[in-house]
Amino acid sequence: MAVVGSDVERKVIAILKVLSESSRPLGSITIARELERHGVYLSERAVRYHLKITDERGHTQPMGRGRRMLTARGLEELGMALAPEKVGLVIDKLDLLAFQTTFDPVKRNGQLPINTSLIDKDRFQEALAVMRDIFKARLCVSDMVATASEGEKLGSVVIPEGKIGLATICSVAVTGVLLKAGVPIEYRFGGVLQIKDSTPRRFIAIINYAGTSLDPTEQYIRAGMTSVSEAAETGNGKLLSVFRSIPAPARAVVEEKLAALRETGINGVYILGNTSEPICQVDVGMNRVGMVLLSRLNPLAAVVEAGIPVESIAESGLIDFRQLTGVYNLGK
Repeated sequence: MAVVGSDVERKVIAILKVLSESSRPLGSITIARELERHGVYLSERAVRYHLKITDERGHTQPMGRGRRMLTARGLEELGMALAPEKVGLVIDKLDLLAFQTTFDPVKRNGQLPINTSLIDKDRFQEALAVMRDIFKARLCVSDMVATASEGEKLGSVVIPEGKIGLATICSVAVTGVLLKAGVPIEYRFGGVLQIKDSTPRRFIAIINYAGTSLDPTEQYIRAGMTSVSEAAETGNGKLLSVFRSIPAPARAVVEEKLAALRETGINGVYILGNTSEPICQVDVGMNRVGMVLLSRLNPLAAVVEAGIPVESIAESGLIDFRQLTGVYNLGK
C-alpha cells in the first residue's frame, strides 16, 4: 500500500474514491468534475497524469475512450488508505446510498443500492441452490438479483478472476424510497433476530451503527451466529435483521410506499410496528414507530452455513433496476 502523505498520493486516493462511487467507467472530464465535490481541483490533463499512475499500480483498468474503472486491487488499496477515516463509516455510507437512491416503485425505474458477493465459479450453482430456498421463504429484501463475470463490475466492485459476482438489493433501498417521500429514518442497529414458529421473537445480538466501522451483519456471518437455512426449512432459527424507526405521523406514508415496493418484488420490511409499541423486545420511544427489515445478506449467510466460501461487500454501490432479474431466471 502506498503511504498517503504526498500531494500526489492524496490526489490518487481521491480519484480511486470517485471511481468507487460510480457503477460505470468514468473519463477524465467526469472524474475532474466529481473530484470537486471532495475538495480536490485538478484539470483534465492532471487527472490523466494521475490515472497513468493508478494504471501502472493495477488499481484502475482502462475501458476504452479514456475511461477507467476501479479494480479489486484498487478497491483494496482504497480501503487500506482510508482506514484511519473509517470510524462511523457504516452509517455515513448508509446515509449516502439512501440519498443516492432514485428508484421509483410506481414507474419501476431508477437506481437501487446493492450488496455484492463473490462466489467461486465452480461452486456458484451449488450456492444458488442454497440461496433459492431462502428467497422462496422470503427471508430477504427481494429475489431480484444481478450477476457479473470476472472483469465486469457490480456497483463499485470489479469481479476478480475465477469468481462470479452476485448483486442483491440492500435494505437501504427501502430507506431511500422513504427518504424521497419525506420520511426521516433513524438507524438503530443491525442484529441477529430469533424466530420461532415463523414468528419473530427477540434480538439475541445487536451492534449499533454509530459505534462500528464494519457492517454488523457481516460480523455475525463470520462469527457463525446465523441459522438461516434452518429458519427457512422449519420456521425456527436466527436471521440477520436491521432495526429502524420513523416518526409516528409518517406511518401512513410508509405503508403506502411499502405496498408500492411489494408490487415491484421488494419486500424488505419484516415488521412494521404501531405508535410507541416495542418490537421484538426493543423499545422505540414516544411517538415513534419501529421497523424490522430483513438483511440482504440472509441468502449469503445460508451459503456460508453450507460450507461454501463467500466474500460479501456490503453497500457496494448502485444498480439500475432494469439490470435486475428474478433469481429463478438464472441458469435458464
